[in-house]
Amino acid sequence: MGATNRGRTTPRNTTRSNGPAPTAGPSARHGAPVDSVVELAGDRAVDASIVERLDRADLRYTTSRRAIVSALRSAGGPVTLPELLDLVPDLATSSAYRNLSLLEGAGVVRRLVTGDDHSRYELAESLTEHHHHLICQQCGLVRDVTLADPIESALDEAFDDVAAREGFTLSSHAIDIYGLCPDCG
Repeated sequence: MGATNRGRTTPRNTTRSNGPAPTAGPSARHGAPVDSVVELAGDRAVDASIVERLDRADLRYTTSRRAIVSALRSAGGPVTLPELLDLVPDLATSSAYRNLSLLEGAGVVRRLVTGDDHSRYELAESLTEHHHHLICQQCGLVRDVTLADPIESALDEAFDDVAAREGFTLSSHAIDIYGLCPDCG
């Protein structure tokens, strides 16, 4: 199997708000910050996909779940539960935990475990854009980054080769890169 564009869907040009000063332009696609959090392209299509996933899991798209999805859309990167509760102050902690777990099970939310005190949550990559994470080992900052298409293609080919040698059929990949952010380095 050759290189594919596994997992690459709707553009998501966002970064964490506590990152470096924003810049605009086409380089944003390759991990540079953008002017502001850009709405997900095709919000209606994303919402329709969320409803479909929830229906398959026998779940409704409740007000609380909509609030969580909206907060994750606008967050600009993976957030901890306390950060999510700051974004949705009317949401009870127990409701947030329960709904995040259900949304994760339905394929709407991805939980990212970084070794920090809190897991981080983001919309599932299949609803946004294929990306990777830079994770600070000291403060826990997580930045979403995308790689240039030739690099992604080379990674896909390498992963396909490894998987084929082991008898696996690949569906996607995720890379988390650990180090120190500019503030901690």
